[in-house]
Amino acid sequence: MGPPNVNWCDTTDVAATDDRPVWAVRMRSERDARGWSQADAVRVMRGKSSHNLPTDSTLLRNWRRWESGESRPDDFYAPIIAATFDTVTAAFFPKVRPNRDDELLSATGMDTLEFIGRLRMSDVSSVTLEAIRITAERLCCEYSYADPHDLHTEGTAWLRRITSLLDGRLTLAQHREILVLAGWVALLVGCVDYDLGRRTAAEATRRAAQSLAQEAENIEIAAWAAEMTAWFALTQGNYRGVIEAVQPTLEVSQHLRVGVQLAAQRAKAWARLGNPREVEIALNEGRAILERLEHPANLDNHFVIDANKFDFYAMDCCRVAGEDRLAERYARDVIRNASRPDGTVRNPMRVSEAHLTLAVVAVRDRDLELAVAEGMRAFAGSRRSLPSLMWIAGEVAREIIERFPGDPRTRAYLDQMRSMSVE
Repeated sequence: MGPPNVNWCDTTDVAATDDRPVWAVRMRSERDARGWSQADAVRVMRGKSSHNLPTDSTLLRNWRRWESGESRPDDFYAPIIAATFDTVTAAFFPKVRPNRDDELLSATGMDTLEFIGRLRMSDVSSVTLEAIRITAERLCCEYSYADPHDLHTEGTAWLRRITSLLDGRLTLAQHREILVLAGWVALLVGCVDYDLGRRTAAEATRRAAQSLAQEAENIEIAAWAAEMTAWFALTQGNYRGVIEAVQPTLEVSQHLRVGVQLAAQRAKAWARLGNPREVEIALNEGRAILERLEHPANLDNHFVIDANKFDFYAMDCCRVAGEDRLAERYARDVIRNASRPDGTVRNPMRVSEAHLTLAVVAVRDRDLELAVAEGMRAFAGSRRSLPSLMWIAGEVAREIIERFPGDPRTRAYLDQMRSMSVE
């Protein structure tokens, strides 16, 4: 995550007013956050590449053109530049998101009432299965922004409808597909249960998803069930438990997107256990998986790991490691990438944690006013995962109490945090 003992430079976010491409602005800000000259960046770039590169003078000339926005790095150089800054290509040089059909049941020719009627009659035709696929996908896509109570109610209802079909007459292929679709919806319901602070219910639903995965012989759903165990342990401070939960699934998930999430949870745990070497290993494994995989067609699905989420993981690890300028840089990128062109927020929970990261950086810079303001922004989000939010907010609280124990603003932050925990 960058060389030690660097002289940090000012990293004021200029992306909003800079007319260069976003990737060019980021090249400069990432370099500044590490205290590198352009020549330093070229040397690191050479070390990150397994290919023979041109001379330093040629690379430096190219770097200046890239950073100025004069030219865009091609497909050969883009992954090397991303690796130079310990991230992945698609996060640094995002592709245009493909269009997606949001008319959920239009492809099947059915409206919702007809669809539910067919389910009640156990009509498991190919059209019915396609409608279930679309519904499961839609529910998973609504995770990041929908009201959790509403999503839980709807998800639970659909889980009952889908599993009820298992009692009907099915072909082997239909039986397996329904198990898989039920598994995805069960994972979603379990995540929402945990967001709402319902630990017992979340664990029960997670086990149901795991059972469905085993019966369907679906490795990916089983790996996500293990990831949920790691997430539960992480937010409860059981960092050794995170590593134990992840370990059995590492080998089978090397070619799946859930492998990135498993690596991230392990990195976060090792960061809090004070082992930077293991953090680096875990993040490198996650980065390698992302680089191997095709860019996903649908980034909204909660169980599809997009490249930008890698910066979210790195932000957490840098904050815990005390690499404040890098943590700040990642936090600003997370906030920017989580926002749609119209200004609405695509990933409000990521944004909340990014504001908490900015709060930690501010309090370490002895700016309590800014730290509390950033913390309050994090609490203001309408969509939240309560255990995750309280876990990070608690880490912020410890930083504030350590430096400003008797300040009224400290009490204001703590009061607001406590009010969140009893909502």
